[in-house]
Amino acid sequence: MQEEDLYVYHIVTRKKMALGQIIRFDKNQKNTLYHFFFEQEQLNSKGEDFMQIMGGHYTDDGLNLDKENADVAMRYVGQTIRAIRETIVEMVRLQDYPEYPSRLSCLYAAKSYQDALKWKELFDSYQRRVLQIVKLRVNGAIFEGDGSLLPKEEGAPFARKIEQASEYWKGNVNNELPELLINGRIEVVEIIDEFSAGD
Repeated sequence: MQEEDLYVYHIVTRKKMALGQIIRFDKNQKNTLYHFFFEQEQLNSKGEDFMQIMGGHYTDDGLNLDKENADVAMRYVGQTIRAIRETIVEMVRLQDYPEYPSRLSCLYAAKSYQDALKWKELFDSYQRRVLQIVKLRVNGAIFEGDGSLLPKEEGAPFARKIEQASEYWKGNVNNELPELLINGRIEVVEIIDEFSAGD
């Protein structure tokens, strides 16, 4: 963690950034990760949530779901398991590393352009549209982690997930999937790449 000007690279996926744009992250500001995992509701066309779907489609013969309800159930389970992961990671951070930026109130970045390209490749593999790669000047707290050390998205006991979160907060050791969590004052100093739908 440091509190000085540092230059990093960011993958832009939702809304293009502009040269000179200033972003400020403090403890009260939530990021896209927070909004996606903690605020998004999964409903079917009848307005039913996961529990209503499960209750309404379970019979003595088992669970009988059509495609729409199965899709809602899978989205809900995927979102929930990620929300649990992020809650555990945040719990460990607050307890052991409160000076580090929160994963739920930060901007994600890479130390080098090459690392940013690795993230772009990963995003492309998930069909997550990348709009830009930008260079940022950061004055705030920075934590370098390894995304491969995050708790796994599996049915492991919470105790194991807590151990995995502790390993993550020890910092980037293996350098498999390096990520920077940044907060404070962030300025877009260069638009390096812009991508169209076909890139």
